[in-house]
Amino acid sequence: MANSLLQVTDLKKYFYQGKATVKAVDGVTFQIDRNETFGMVGESGSGKTTVARAVLRLHEPTSGQVVFDGRDVLALPDREVRALRREMQIIFQDPLSSLNPMMSVGTIIEDALKIHGIGTRAEREEEVRRLLDLVGVGRKFYHAFPHEFSGGQQQRVGIARALALKPRFIVCDEPVSSLDLSIQAQILNLLEELQERFGLAYLFISHNLKVVEHLSDVVGVMYLGKLVEVGDTEAIYRRPAHPYTQILLASAPQMDPGARSKRILLEGEVPSPIDPPSGCPFHPRCPHRMARCSEEVPVLKQIGSGHQAACFLT
Repeated sequence: MANSLLQVTDLKKYFYQGKATVKAVDGVTFQIDRNETFGMVGESGSGKTTVARAVLRLHEPTSGQVVFDGRDVLALPDREVRALRREMQIIFQDPLSSLNPMMSVGTIIEDALKIHGIGTRAEREEEVRRLLDLVGVGRKFYHAFPHEFSGGQQQRVGIARALALKPRFIVCDEPVSSLDLSIQAQILNLLEELQERFGLAYLFISHNLKVVEHLSDVVGVMYLGKLVEVGDTEAIYRRPAHPYTQILLASAPQMDPGARSKRILLEGEVPSPIDPPSGCPFHPRCPHRMARCSEEVPVLKQIGSGHQAACFLT
C-alpha cells in the first residue's frame, strides 16, 4: 500500500434509463502502484472504459472511493479536481475523433498548458515542439492539422497532449485498437519508453490479450461491470482461475501456428446490465456452473500470491 498511487474501492457507476438501472460498474476494487501498468481486459460492454472515466471523474461515480496519492478524488471540489487533471490524463481510443480538426496540433497540445496558466506564449510553443519531438512526430509539424497525419501519428499527438501537464498517471483507453499491427508495436514501445523515462503509472484498457500481456504488470478481468479475476500478469496468463479468463485466453489467436490449445466454447450472449442474472454474473454462460452459482454472488478472494478470483471453483 505504501507504494500505491491509485486505490479504487467498491466503485459503482449506474446509469438510469426511465425506471431501468444500468449497472455499468458494480463494485470494482483495485490499486495501481507507482510506475506500474494495470491492464484491464474484457469483452466490449464489460465496463472497462466506464471504470476509467469514473476514476478520472469524467463520469461522476454513483458510489465508492477513489484515492489518488492520498487524496480522496470523489470528495474534491471542482476547483481541486481541475488542478488534479495535471496529474491524471487520458489517451483516447480513436485518435482522430479526439483531436479538434479545426485546430493545429500545436494549438491542441498547447491548450492544456494555457488553461492551467503554464508559461508564456513563447515558452508554451517551445514546450509543445519539444513534446512533438519526444513522441516522434517532429517539431516542424507544429502548424499541421490532424487530418494531415496517419493514424499512428495522430495517436502520437494524443500522447503528447496527455504528457503536456507532466502527469503521473495516464489512462490508456484502447490506444492501439484502431491502428495497423506494425503501428501498434511502435506505439506500445513508445508508451513503455515514456513510462520508464518519466515514472508513469498506466491503467491500460484493451480487449487484446496479447497487448495486455506484453505491457502490463498486473491484469484485471472485467465481466458485466465486475472484476472477476485480478493478478500478476504471469499468474493470469499461466494459471487462469476463473472460467471466463480461461475462455478469453483459449479464444485468443496463437502467435505460433504450430501451437495447439484446447478451445472452450463461450455459450450464449453477454447479459444486459439492465437485467443482470442473479448470483454469479457469468453463470448463464459458464461451462462449469453449479446450482449455487445462480443463487450466490462470488467475491474476489485470494487464491495465491498476488492472485484473486471470484469463483466458487477456486
